Amino acid sequence: MVLVFVFGVALLVAVLLSGLAARSVLSTSLLFLVGGALVSDGFLGLIHITPDSDIVRVTADLALFAVLFTDGMHVSFPALRRAWRNPARALGLGMPLAFLGVALLTHFLVGLDWTTSFLVGAVLAPTDPVFASAIVGREEVPARLRQLLNIESGVNDGLALPIVLVLIAAAAPAGHAENVGFAPVAGELLLGLLFGVVLPLLVHRLVRFRLLGAEPRLQPLLPLAVGVILYAACHLTHANPYLAAFSAGAVIAALAPQARDAFEPLGGALAELAKFAALLVFGALLTPRLFGDLSFGGYAVAVLSIVLIRPASLLLSLVGTDFDRKEKLTAAWFGPKGFASVVYGLLVLQAGIPQGEEAFTLIAVTIAFSIVAHSSTDVPIARIFDVEELIGLPDDDRKPQRRPPSSDKEGEMHNGTRTGGHRDRPRAN
Repeated sequence: MVLVFVFGVALLVAVLLSGLAARSVLSTSLLFLVGGALVSDGFLGLIHITPDSDIVRVTADLALFAVLFTDGMHVSFPALRRAWRNPARALGLGMPLAFLGVALLTHFLVGLDWTTSFLVGAVLAPTDPVFASAIVGREEVPARLRQLLNIESGVNDGLALPIVLVLIAAAAPAGHAENVGFAPVAGELLLGLLFGVVLPLLVHRLVRFRLLGAEPRLQPLLPLAVGVILYAACHLTHANPYLAAFSAGAVIAALAPQARDAFEPLGGALAELAKFAALLVFGALLTPRLFGDLSFGGYAVAVLSIVLIRPASLLLSLVGTDFDRKEKLTAAWFGPKGFASVVYGLLVLQAGIPQGEEAFTLIAVTIAFSIVAHSSTDVPIARIFDVEELIGLPDDDRKPQRRPPSSDKEGEMHNGTRTGGHRDRPRAN
């Protein structure tokens, strides 16, 4: 109950300061991270959380699922078909380069063996969709830049997972990796994608029956029900929940844009709550002992992975594109490490590999540095594009337009009162 009280206080402070945070370098994300650290065993000792606590894994897992589910709803398949090359470059070239760069630094500066070093690189390669919200949520920032960052951060979590699992199997002591291999990992990914596509399709079919339909005030709960069922189904069957969440959000946006619009305020609030809870819990792990256990070489890796490896990797992947210099530098900087890396780092710690604790310490410190660096610089960098107002990510390169009412039910996930056009909403820093 102490943890609930601390979360409530932190939430109240964050809400009261959110207006100031949206206009300055103050970060609500950083408030929860620092708040968690202050009440942990390393400082006030009000809450007692260790890396192997279930609450750490569950909150990070829920936060990542919620954020990917809502971010998937911002994907426009027509826009993606027109401009798939830039996200493909970031995922196909930029991400592998970052993976390789972090692994090399880890081996030579920290002294971990090659397998564990590549494992650290795989854990830290994915970027996080949460901490660049002031960039992807501003209309005046070029749409192609917002689309690049949103799709890259939404997809790369699922791409990194099989590499992480295979490397854990390779680093694990003999007899600890029987259930990890290419076939099980591929099956989890395919099953997650299948769930993410099929479940929204089934619900879409159901609501088209004449006797079925959502009352207007309950319409936002329909996508929420899909998300809850999907999350439980993935964990019951060991399907990949992150790929399922992102694909389900994208399918809902394509099939039922008005259902997406009805859910958007509720979904955004729930994703923010999950994010804040995960940040508070993760902050409780950031004790002085954790930072004291990291070597000087480890700190060098943490800093260089943020200020050198990610920027250089993405800049190389964008060579030859029509992004201007300002857009390339912005895209290169926003490579935050977040909840996917937390979840994967916990997998490393719990796998019992010989150098797992050293690897997790490096991963946790890098994530903490990244949250501080990226969540406190998104608003100032966004202002370079002469932006005045926080809004949601539009469906295409144009400003969202109100759709005229239609008499049929095609493209709807409900048959109650219609909700009108896409509504932009503020996104907190």
